[in-house]
Amino acid sequence: VLSGCGVYDGTEIHEASAILVHLSRGGAEVQMYAPDVPQMHVIDHSKGQPAEAESRNVLVESARIARGKIASLAKLTTVDHDAVIFPGGFGAAKNLSTFAVDGKDCKVNREVERVLKDFHKAGKPIGLCCISPVLAAKVLSGAEVTVGHEEEEGGKWPYAGTAGAIKELGGKHCVKDAVFSLTPFYEAHVDTKNKVVTTPAFMCEAELHNIFDGIGAMVKNVLKLTGK
Repeated sequence: VLSGCGVYDGTEIHEASAILVHLSRGGAEVQMYAPDVPQMHVIDHSKGQPAEAESRNVLVESARIARGKIASLAKLTTVDHDAVIFPGGFGAAKNLSTFAVDGKDCKVNREVERVLKDFHKAGKPIGLCCISPVLAAKVLSGAEVTVGHEEEEGGKWPYAGTAGAIKELGGKHCVKDAVFSLTPFYEAHVDTKNKVVTTPAFMCEAELHNIFDGIGAMVKNVLKLTGK
């Protein structure tokens, strides 16, 4: 499920690409979706500032990542799929929810909420990375998720405050290290009860290959939980 195209106002492109590569390597068939709604705003990524008087559609922008093969989120059902995965990027906090503005008092897009509840009720796994675990924390009360560490540690975890917000949303935050032991990949947390799998990704200032491998751990566990 995508939220636009570009880290500051949509889907984090590296995360989406990594998810697709790992799903392909795992032999999964993939269909991409996005809500057919306007973006909260448009960010000029070269300046990191809002582009005034410009508007874009989340589905149309997400189609850039999907190479045109995408459908409205309203068409996503549990009957047709074994699992659902949400990449990060500020679009998850701006377009799939209002977390970026409202924090613990945020609202979740009604189709996103429906999808999360439907997959949870059906006992089908849900994967999320980077900032997107806030969606599960808000919708699935008591779900265990990770966004990495709970302290900034000199800038290594610049979004560490999100962990506290997850607790306020009703979720349980589990601290995960950037690197697991001596193996160069991020850790993924598996909430076996709720079948929710999360990994920090770009919540940490880390090397791209570590982020790629961490997302791989998340995808691998999602696929494992499908039982196929």
